[in-house]
Amino acid sequence: MQTLEQELSAWMRQAFAAVFPQADVAALPLNVVATTEAAHGDYQCNAAMAAAKLLKLKPRDVAQAIVDQAALPEGVARLEIAGPGFLNFHLAADWLARRLEAVQGDERLGVPAVGQGKTVILDYSSPNVAKPMHIGHIRSTVIGNALDRMHRFLGWRVLADNHLGDWGTQFGLLILGFRTFADAAAYEASPIEELERVYVASYNRSKEDESWKNAARAELVKLQQGDAANRQLWQSFVEHSLREFERVYARLGVKFDLVRGESYYNEKLPGVIAQLQAQGLAEESEGALIVKLEAEKLTPCLVRKSDGGYNYATTDIATVLGRAAEFLPDEVVYVTDERQQLHFKQFFTVCRKLGVTTKLQHVWFGLMRLPEGTFSTREGNVIKLERLLDEAESRALAIVQQTSPEMPPEQQREVARCVGLGAVKYADLSQNPQSLVTFTWDKALALEGNSAPYLQYACARIASVQDKYRERFPGSEPTTQPIKLDDPIERGLGLKLLRFPDVLQRAAENFRPSLLADYLFDLAQTYSTFYQNLPFLKAEAGVRESRVRLCDLTARTLRRGLNLLGIETPARI
Repeated sequence: MQTLEQELSAWMRQAFAAVFPQADVAALPLNVVATTEAAHGDYQCNAAMAAAKLLKLKPRDVAQAIVDQAALPEGVARLEIAGPGFLNFHLAADWLARRLEAVQGDERLGVPAVGQGKTVILDYSSPNVAKPMHIGHIRSTVIGNALDRMHRFLGWRVLADNHLGDWGTQFGLLILGFRTFADAAAYEASPIEELERVYVASYNRSKEDESWKNAARAELVKLQQGDAANRQLWQSFVEHSLREFERVYARLGVKFDLVRGESYYNEKLPGVIAQLQAQGLAEESEGALIVKLEAEKLTPCLVRKSDGGYNYATTDIATVLGRAAEFLPDEVVYVTDERQQLHFKQFFTVCRKLGVTTKLQHVWFGLMRLPEGTFSTREGNVIKLERLLDEAESRALAIVQQTSPEMPPEQQREVARCVGLGAVKYADLSQNPQSLVTFTWDKALALEGNSAPYLQYACARIASVQDKYRERFPGSEPTTQPIKLDDPIERGLGLKLLRFPDVLQRAAENFRPSLLADYLFDLAQTYSTFYQNLPFLKAEAGVRESRVRLCDLTARTLRRGLNLLGIETPARI
C-alpha cells in the first residue's frame, strides 16, 4: 500500500508528463503534500510555480491546463486552483472511509516497508567507560533509539552500535588515580561511583601537578603497549561499566546489536595510517601526520600525533572502513552533540578520499545544560541518569496514587514507571533535536499539555470507550459496519489518521523524531474534539459502530507512534 502523498505525487508526475509532453519535467518538484488548513483542501501541490519558468507560461495557466486536461485519480472529488497557481486536492469522503477500513485491517497501519533491502548502522549513546551515565547521555540515547525503532519499522535492516569510549587519554589518569586513591571496599560495593570519584581526584591533581600529568601519560603508553597489569585494570573498568550501562538501558527499553568500543579497532590503526600514506593523503607537519582538507575549506585532520599516538579521527576512520567491509551498509548514522560537527566533517571527508561510498550522516543535537550552566564529569556537577529516572517514577507515582487510589499498589507502580519514563523521553523527543535544552525537573517531568502522559491518557480513555461499548452491546462487532465520514469532525479525524505513514517516513528521513511527536499530539487533540462533540454510544446503530472503529484506529496509531518513540502505553492510568 502506497501512502496518500505517494499516490497523489505519482499521479501529479504522470499528469504533467501527459499534459506537457514536450517539456522535461523530471527534475521538477512535483510532490503533493498535506495542507495545513482545511480551507485549502486536503492536499496541495505548488509544482505550477516551478514549472512555469521551464514552460514559459504563467503559473496559473500551467495549473489550469492540469485541471482541464488531466483525468482525476481515484479518490479525488475535485482539483481546484488557488492563489498564483496552487493545486488543491479535495478527497471524496467515501473513498477516505474505504481507505481507513483497509488501514484498520493492516497490522502496519498502511506504512510501507520503504527500507526493505537496505542496511543502516546507527551509532548512538556511546558513553565513556568508568563514568556513570548522566542526563547529558539522555539525548543521544533516546533520539538514537527512536531513529532505530522507526527505521526497523520502515523495513530497514538496522544495526544499532554502542560505540563505547573505552580507549583514550582518560585511562592514564584513571589507572594512576586508581592505584593512589581507590578504596577497595568502595570499588567492590559501587564500582562506577568509586571510579568517578577516583577520576575527578586524579584530574584535579593533574591540573596542579605537572609531574602527575606526565606520570598519567606514562601509564597510558604502558596500557597502549599491552602492559599486563594496566590491561587487567582496564578490563576490570570496562566490565563493571558494561554491567552498569546494561542496567540503565534495560530500564529505558534500549537494546543494541553491537557493543564495540574504540578499543575494538585499536589494532587496525597502523593499517589506516599506512593506507593514507600509500594513497598520498597523509603528510607530516611538525612531527605529526595530517590530511590536508583545504579544497573542502576545512582545517587539517590530525591522524597521528607527534608522539606516535592516535586520536579519535584515526579510530573513527578505522571504524568506518571496518563497518563498510563487514556489513556493507547503505548508511552509517552517528547521533552525537553539536560540538563534534567539525570532527565529523573532517573524518567523513577523509573516508570519501579513501574511497568509502557508504553514505555517512551526522545527526547532531543541541547540548543539554543546567540553568546555572554546563555540567562536566571532571567538575563533578552532573545529574546521574538513574537519579533522573528515579525522580520521574517517584513523581509519577504520587500522581497515580492521588488520581487512582483504588488501583492495586503493584499496578500503581507499573503505571508510574511507564508514565515517568515516558515523560522523560517525550520531553526530549518532542523538541527539535538541534535545539539547546536547559534541563529543569519541572520541564522534564511535565505531566500535562504536550507530554507523554497526555498521550498515554488519551489511549487509556479510548480503551474505556471500547469497554463501555462491549458492556452495552455484548456480542456486537463494530467491524461488521462500514466506516462513515458524514460529519466534518469525523472526516478530519479520518484524514489525520491516514497521514501517519507519511509523517513517519518524513521523521525517519529527516532524523527528527519530533515530527512524529508533533503528529501524535495533534492526533490526540483532533480525537479529543471528536470525542467531545459527537455522541458515541448514544448514536444510532451503524454510526455508533463507525465511530467506535475510528476510536480503535486512533488508539492503535497513538500506541504504535509512542512505541516507535520508545514510550509504553499502560492500559489504564
